[in-house]
Amino acid sequence: MQTVSNFDRIGEENAFAVLARANQLAASGMDVINLGIGQPDFPTPPHIVEAAITALRDGHHGYTAATGIPELREAVAADLHKRFTAEVNPDNVIVVPGGKVTMFAAILMFGEPGVDILYPDPGFPIYRSMIEYTGANPVPVPIREDMGFGISAEETLSLITPNTRLLILNSPANPCGGVTPRAEIDRLVAGLANHPQVAVMSDEIYDQLLYDGEEHVTLLNYPEIRDRLILLNGWSKTYAMTGWRMGYSVWPDSLYDKVRKLAVNAWSCVNTPSQYAGLAALTGPQDAVADMRAAFDTRRKVVHALLNDLPGVSCILPKGAFYAFPNITDTGREAKPLASELLEKTGVATIGGPDFGILGEGYIRISYANSEDNIRRALARIGDFLADG
Repeated sequence: MQTVSNFDRIGEENAFAVLARANQLAASGMDVINLGIGQPDFPTPPHIVEAAITALRDGHHGYTAATGIPELREAVAADLHKRFTAEVNPDNVIVVPGGKVTMFAAILMFGEPGVDILYPDPGFPIYRSMIEYTGANPVPVPIREDMGFGISAEETLSLITPNTRLLILNSPANPCGGVTPRAEIDRLVAGLANHPQVAVMSDEIYDQLLYDGEEHVTLLNYPEIRDRLILLNGWSKTYAMTGWRMGYSVWPDSLYDKVRKLAVNAWSCVNTPSQYAGLAALTGPQDAVADMRAAFDTRRKVVHALLNDLPGVSCILPKGAFYAFPNITDTGREAKPLASELLEKTGVATIGGPDFGILGEGYIRISYANSEDNIRRALARIGDFLADG
């Protein structure tokens, strides 16, 4: 059968392939510790689960508006105002089945042959995959260790050409745990005034996972780009709701109806009981969010210290999300073969840096969304493996 060429260009997220292999090894009897998948190891808070059950019992079994139930869109707008004093009209909010859907919609909207789309590298692999799917030219924005794994505004702006239509940003960042400081974002936004043709998609899915007093700088608070800004966020990381497939986005007036039509054509609406769960998450108690963040913070410090004790490994202290991105250059090994050997020979799942982009060589991603005991056992195994040569 002959398929369209787009599908020959589409990539994937290797973290799921690693998860599948880790599960196979575990099923065969190996003691596997998964530091690969970016998923909180906490259960969804009980009041959120109960809200979905109640919605089912109350008969919320049918379609909703493609953009989401009005109460949920209002709650999203209220939450963004409460946390950031950002003014968001609920009529600019669309509820989507997971954060990836916003990436898909934004890149599909702007990507075509002859177009440049800028994306962070190392970065979430679906950015590049979807850019290539559309036939657009993927232009990596370097995310460098010496910049704390944040972006350089000057370097980013230098990559913009008349063909650039979309710039993708991500802070706090996957896979590096970096946070771009306010001063750098200020410079970037000021420079974007010279490039009015460039839309911006800001992936802020980790916005509540920050440490050491770091502030989250949302691009919603820059009125000069609000007419071309797409915000990506959701419930997966903050509320341990990865499997619920709950995301939201904020769109400018000029693009909103386009994405609404895409929703009607592609997914109709998000699972109705899940929307009521999302409403409970935003409007209910936030204790679990604070508890999870505190646990991640403790693990972050443990991971940082233990990684820097490993032979040939160095790691800067991550400032956000739940990932460390240690530099393994001095081990003399390539990242992906090392990650594969660690899984097959020690039972520790990690992700090789090149799975996140061409600039990921020399690094592996460690997710500390696992228990402190498992983290300590896993890093001890990695240490023994590296010491044995």
